[in-house]
Formats: sequence, structure tokens, C-alpha cells
Amino acid sequence: MLETRWHIVRHAPVDNPEGRIYGASDKPANTSNRIAFEALARHLPGDAVTITSHLQRTTQTLDAIRDAGLALPKPVIDARLGEQDFGDWVGLTYDEARAKYGEAYERFWLAPVTERAPNGESFLDLLARVQAAITDLTDRFSGRDIVCVAHGGTIRAAIAIALGAPPEHAIRFATDNLSTTLIDWLHPEPGFEGGWRVRGTNIPAR
Repeated sequence: MLETRWHIVRHAPVDNPEGRIYGASDKPANTSNRIAFEALARHLPGDAVTITSHLQRTTQTLDAIRDAGLALPKPVIDARLGEQDFGDWVGLTYDEARAKYGEAYERFWLAPVTERAPNGESFLDLLARVQAAITDLTDRFSGRDIVCVAHGGTIRAAIAIALGAPPEHAIRFATDNLSTTLIDWLHPEPGFEGGWRVRGTNIPAR
């Protein structure tokens, strides 16, 4: 059976001591955790296609995995795999967003799948673009291992796609920095229409 295997790594942490909302803004990653990168270099497949979002923290994370000893090719960069855009809340602390946007802020957390921050995206918006990207890239790199460095929201969307789960369930999954989520597309063959398999979520780098 032909399989396309996704190894999705969440980017390295972003230094954010004030707890500001950064979402789809282009914050750099802190790639100082050499031990974690060496663990990823040991466990990820070396003959894989590599994919990142357009945000620098994903390419910096991929570069750190390479520097730790895993020879990976230049990545395909796909902006559809970027983090959820929190619009006008970006740059604010959660307390500042609550104070400034009041009812809209409270509504978002009551229905976080469907609600949008002002000038931002809902999780459903994120899910739609991630689904389009994963479908296209799975077809393009059929039968390959794919190492993808992405974001917490992107990974939850991928889990929702693989499980066929309601988005409200997928947002409950933990996606820690430098963890790996493993999903495989099993391609159709006679008597089988194809389907996703989940081999693991939030696997720590160790």
C-alpha cells in the first residue's frame, strides 16, 4: 500500500516574556535547545521532503535540525501552513485584548472555532487553508516522507483532518514546541478508498 507520511514538528519557542499575542506575525524562534534538536535529528527521516510555512520561526527551526546533524533539502515554503491570524489582537497581551475588545474577546473564547478576532481568522478559516495545502502537498509528494515545520494551530488543523474530527475536538490537542505529530495518508487501491492514519501526537523531542 502506498503511504505518504507526514512528520509535523512545531517550531521552536518564541521568546515572549510579556505573553503577547503573536499569531501570524513573524516572530523569531529561540533555537538554543541543542539537545532537543539533536533528538529530532536522530528520529526524523533523512530522505524526506521538507516543508515550512512562510514565517521565519519555522525555517529557523528547520535550520537548527539540520545543524544538529540531519541532512535535509531546501524546504518548500507554503504560506497556507502559517499560524492563525489574530488580527487586531496581535501585539497585545491577553489582558489588554480583553480590556480593549471586551464582548468580542469574550465571544471568541466561548466559540473559539467559529469566532474571529477583528480583522483576523477563525479556526475554521485556518482549517480550510491547511486542508487545501495538505491535500495538494500529499498529491505532489505521493509516497514520500514529509518533514513539515509548522505551528500549533496548523497542527491542530492537521489532526482534525486526519481524524475526521469536529474542529471543536481538535483544538483540545496539546502541541508543544518541538513536539512531533505523525499522520499518514494511505492511498487508494482496489477495494480501499484511501484514508488517514494517526501514529502519534505531541511526541516530545528526546
